[in-house]
Amino acid sequence: MKTARLLAASAAVCLGIGLGGCVTLFPKTKPVQLYSFGSGIGQPTPTPSVVQTSLVGTLRMTLEFTRAADREQILTSAGDANAYISDARWISPASVLFEEAANRAFETANPPIRLLQRGDNGAASLTLHVEVQTFETDYGAGWRGDPTVVVRVRTLLTRASDRGPPLEGHFESRKPVGESRVGHIVQAYDAATADVLKQVVDWTTEHAG
Repeated sequence: MKTARLLAASAAVCLGIGLGGCVTLFPKTKPVQLYSFGSGIGQPTPTPSVVQTSLVGTLRMTLEFTRAADREQILTSAGDANAYISDARWISPASVLFEEAANRAFETANPPIRLLQRGDNGAASLTLHVEVQTFETDYGAGWRGDPTVVVRVRTLLTRASDRGPPLEGHFESRKPVGESRVGHIVQAYDAATADVLKQVVDWTTEHAG
């Protein structure tokens, strides 16, 4: 989302006690635009109500995020080169927004999985480690390609009833950006995040039993 412009940005405080000048409240710089993704995940849709089946388990989830993208800045890549989009930021670090979206995706899963939050007591029947390995806008070698948002995730699922190694899953979503503008790039992140989280949720519920 875009931040509202600071209406007082051009206002000045006149210091009348022994000073004849005015001091501006804010520096004369272009405001950074703030964006978000994943807010629509888990929201109710106008489709007919669906009767959910019984609870398939309780889940405790941990998240690991690629370091280069784990910040407010929006990461782009071109082969081995990386850069951040200027004058645009996520409203919170990308890992925070991704975790919030993942929580909503599991909380609204059908069949349902009860997601245990930090501080919740009790053992979980499932433990899921989500590793976001790629979260970037790929322009291709030399910055000459059409931009594509890439979200790549590795998961490890452990069932409390199992004693063997965890199940491993790999998921990817690639969403082309129609136009190399920040608004279009953000929409592609939104779509790619929703897509990859649906894959993760479906895979987890499939292997929950």
